[in-house]
Amino acid sequence: MGVDVSIDNVTMLAGGASRDMWLIDARIGSGQERLVLRRDLPTSMHEGALTREQEFRLMQTAYAVGVKVARPRFVCADPDVLDGAFFLMDFVDGIAIGRKVVTLPELAAARAQLPDHMAEQLARIHRLDASALEFLRRPSDSPAREAIRETYEILDRLNVSNPAFEYALRWAERHAPTCDALTFVHGDFRIGNLIVDAQGLAAVADWEFAHWGDPDEELGYLCMRDWRFGVIDKRMGGIGDREPFLQAYERYSGRTVDHAAVDFWELLGNIRWGVICLAQANRHLSGRDPSVELASLGRRSAEMQHEMLRLIAHMEAQV
Repeated sequence: MGVDVSIDNVTMLAGGASRDMWLIDARIGSGQERLVLRRDLPTSMHEGALTREQEFRLMQTAYAVGVKVARPRFVCADPDVLDGAFFLMDFVDGIAIGRKVVTLPELAAARAQLPDHMAEQLARIHRLDASALEFLRRPSDSPAREAIRETYEILDRLNVSNPAFEYALRWAERHAPTCDALTFVHGDFRIGNLIVDAQGLAAVADWEFAHWGDPDEELGYLCMRDWRFGVIDKRMGGIGDREPFLQAYERYSGRTVDHAAVDFWELLGNIRWGVICLAQANRHLSGRDPSVELASLGRRSAEMQHEMLRLIAHMEAQV
């Protein structure tokens, strides 16, 4: 027996450089629902990204064990329905736009709580048993060396010869850390991919880059300059200092953090994001996915190049 469904309102959500996002007010049976639709765009940010069906299954796994994630509701892999695969999840009230999270006065109390909330959720995510999710990528080499190799491959596909990236990648190859044990990693855990309300962290979003890897990768990644959204002096996501956050993560996770590895992954994050910014611009320039946002990301690559060279100089000075 079917269920009556009617759509009362559809609103496009801000952001979504990697996927198309819509807020939907719907009546399903006798209940009123607020849902978010996440749909493929004509092109993809990264070839290794999960499909919408895979991302949906992963979110189901995370939701089932208490990770703060929107409840996944429905998935459709048929591209003919909405010109691309999509899924629906519960709407989580809050703010995800990074520059608002780090500056809005009404979120001041939330920012004070966020580092601890993020440390607790990240430790929970790294303990996630995702062994049944056969589609998750596992590195064939050390996670660091695999990430470096993938970055070279993107540059090759773009036909880009850039001395700053070549120098930084070779430096990274010489200083790549080992990884004692692989864990599940979210892959894009940072301010801008977290929904924040007045109480703090409401939900972790954007799971499409999840994989097996080095947990220190995420600790360095979320400290990148670009994810501070202008509040440069607060290294941990523009909301706090790094060391108290790392201490909180150690307390929740029960593992000792390798600070040198975290420094390395912050550097490599800047290298990779600088290269991906070029790839984002190419999505626009190719004509396949015209977008002012994608075009504007291309210029950010120069900022990432400056930051990666600054970090290398700083790490060399510490030796």
